[in-house]
Amino acid sequence: MKRTFDITGMTCAACSARVEKAARGVDGVRDVAVNLLKNTMEAELDEAPGVAEAVERAVEKAGYGAFARPERAASSPATRAAQARPVADAAAEAKRVRTRLVVSTAFTVPLFYLSMGHMFGWPLPGFFLGEANVMPFALTQFLLLLPVIFVNFKFFRVGFKTLAHGAPNMDSLIALGSAASTLYGVYALYKIGYALGAGDVHAAHAVAMDLYFESAAMILTLITLGKYFEARAKGKTTDAIAKLMDLAPKEATRLVEGREERIGIDEVREGDILAVRAGESVPADGTLIEGAGTVDESVVTGESVPVDKRPGDRVTGATVNRSGWFAMRADRVGDDTTLAGIIRLVDEATSTKAPVEKLADRISGVFVPAVIAVALITFAVWTLGVGSSLETALSHAVSVLVISCPCALGLATPTAIMVGTGRGAQSGILVKSAEALETAHSVKTVVLDKTGTVTKGAPSVTDVVAAPGVGEERLLEAAVSVEGKSEHPLARAVVEHARARGAHPLIVEGFSQVPGEGVEALVDDRPTIAGNLRMMEARGVDAGDLAQAARRFADEGKTPLFFAQDGRVLGVIAVADTVKPTSAAALRELAAMGVRTVMLTGDNERTAAAIQREVGADEVVAGVLPEGKEREIRRLAEKGAVAMVGDGINDAPALARADVGIAIGAGTDIAIESADVVLMRSDLMDVPAAIQLSRATMRTIKQNLFWALVYNAVCIPVAAGALASWGVNLNPMIAAAAMSLSSVCVVTNALRLRGWRPRFAARADAARSAEGPRAADGAASEDIEKAAEAGKETGADAPGGKETTMEKTLRVEGMMCQHCVAHVKKALEGVDGVEEAVVDLDAGTATAKMSEDVPDQVLAAAIVEAGYEVK
Repeated sequence: MKRTFDITGMTCAACSARVEKAARGVDGVRDVAVNLLKNTMEAELDEAPGVAEAVERAVEKAGYGAFARPERAASSPATRAAQARPVADAAAEAKRVRTRLVVSTAFTVPLFYLSMGHMFGWPLPGFFLGEANVMPFALTQFLLLLPVIFVNFKFFRVGFKTLAHGAPNMDSLIALGSAASTLYGVYALYKIGYALGAGDVHAAHAVAMDLYFESAAMILTLITLGKYFEARAKGKTTDAIAKLMDLAPKEATRLVEGREERIGIDEVREGDILAVRAGESVPADGTLIEGAGTVDESVVTGESVPVDKRPGDRVTGATVNRSGWFAMRADRVGDDTTLAGIIRLVDEATSTKAPVEKLADRISGVFVPAVIAVALITFAVWTLGVGSSLETALSHAVSVLVISCPCALGLATPTAIMVGTGRGAQSGILVKSAEALETAHSVKTVVLDKTGTVTKGAPSVTDVVAAPGVGEERLLEAAVSVEGKSEHPLARAVVEHARARGAHPLIVEGFSQVPGEGVEALVDDRPTIAGNLRMMEARGVDAGDLAQAARRFADEGKTPLFFAQDGRVLGVIAVADTVKPTSAAALRELAAMGVRTVMLTGDNERTAAAIQREVGADEVVAGVLPEGKEREIRRLAEKGAVAMVGDGINDAPALARADVGIAIGAGTDIAIESADVVLMRSDLMDVPAAIQLSRATMRTIKQNLFWALVYNAVCIPVAAGALASWGVNLNPMIAAAAMSLSSVCVVTNALRLRGWRPRFAARADAARSAEGPRAADGAASEDIEKAAEAGKETGADAPGGKETTMEKTLRVEGMMCQHCVAHVKKALEGVDGVEEAVVDLDAGTATAKMSEDVPDQVLAAAIVEAGYEVK
């Protein structure tokens, strides 16, 4: 079983390594992952009683605190409290550190002014000047230091406690450095007293010039300043979870016997009837049973265009009803809602460790003891080897202690993982583990299930061809009549298409199915048949030129259905599982990223080849059953990391076998156990986006680790005095400032991921051509290119040959009002490179004015994502 522990007392990577080692040493613990950023520990424990208590004791013995969170039932408010804890803890820590910083600064500034004023010629009160006033000068500095030590005593308490347990951490380095400076200052006070007692005022004054009280105070204050900036930055890494939690409504309106009553969200129960007005958030996942509304689902899908909802439609908790009123039945509440699932996935992902983090863990485990050893060696070399003064040796040793930064190592990976997964969740990309986020960046091949992934998964009419002398209206009238009695998926597609075109069924009698051929019936007492060419030939119906059209449809992967009446052919209707509008663009984008694409399908080779031509996949494997997909994944994995994209049901074995399993089109069902990544939208463009997110996160992690390792590798030798012969020295104050800066830099660098967004290539075709030959360009892309009328330059070339402005006009279907016009305009202007969009409702066109050439399929994909069609 998995248990979560809250850990107290951790300050750096050495702490987390120590806690993890202590927990792993307990019998019954199978796996442990400590998160320094969230101060939590996820542990896989045996079912045996007392294991959790044993873990708590082991961690406490190591010098830290561990508190197992209670196991919670679904829909418990405690779950949300636990998820909110990292957010609250980060805010509370920032507040505490700010208080310490204010007090520290209030006393450190006058201390620094007093101790260093004589060097810079700053004016000082007369009772601090001169050899006769050396004791007030020294004692005042000591008294100013004491409040700084008091408010920052945590460094000493924790640092020396962990040192006593044999597991020193960053606090130990700070405590040792500032304590050494303080003790040397106290030693100097005694020397001043002895010198004054002996009447040697000159010697007492000389000692007072090197007290090191200001170094001790500056070390503590600068470290606290760094901790404050670090705490603020760390708090921002939890913004994703905080924003998601804030989206959940606090109250709901329940309908009871026609009456409305306001209740807390925790009081909503499954089966309750809830009312949602315009402007209110949907309180739970459920089904609309009365009324209508326009719902903004961007919180779940990332799609900015609101969706119209009618009775029978599903609605998702935390989405917003922009207009209208409706009543809904609550089907899933509390921790069972989609939003709760998203928060849970993000929370769990940020609690796991990426493989790259293991390097930092191994280094952190020995880092602090090694630094202490280097500081002792430095002190010994400068006193015994070089023969320098005690003050010089102490300065170098203290500088080594305070410039070393295990924090940067410990924060390098978890900060980037937390920000990356949170940003992905806001974009509809849910990553279940840090390992999956890391692995995705190295994917060389993306394998795609065809049905429901590349295609829509439901057949629809693609072509209607009436026989000479027969109008399309008559053909559709016969089709909707005879196919209206059939339950076959192809028949339902024909009926839906015919009804959408205004065809009405006639009186049908004597309906029967002919196995392997089609159906027949009397339509208004006229013999009517519908089926394949074999059926036409068997009934003596001459298909004529329509037979050639049917063969062309079959070559394109479509199913031709003939219709005849009174022994005469009426026409042919082609039905196919059509490709999703953005599939071709997604595969082109993957190609531009250097990723190979393979499509798997159980269909025959002709249909598979047609779809391959349409979307431009590198390879297609046809006639493969679900169990065969897993074998194909194993074969492809021999050539590099493989990602499998499927619907998470029949593709479960392949999703589990792949290096990264990606479930697409999950909608409100996000708990697909076999997938590593869940895409909330049924859009293949999110596949390259997920890989881009992984690459951006890994790039940030590598930058952080590089900075942390290089910083320590360079700064520690310099602090030890390796460059002293060239006049390069670091005093403890500068060392403390550098140490604080290193941690802040790492966290701030990770926070840059908050601005991440998918960056799709502006010239995917050119990138694809540079990689070598691929499958023929897809028919869908060609259709889009034909629909986008020839782009024309509206400005002359610049002197350097650069285009100034281009226009492309696309024909858009589905626009009905100015609201639609605004949606299309917003969608186009959101595409990189589009300066302005002009949409004409009457003409049904949209013209994009561009500063650079944007591919037609990218423009079309933006319109399709907005809910309209490009023809």
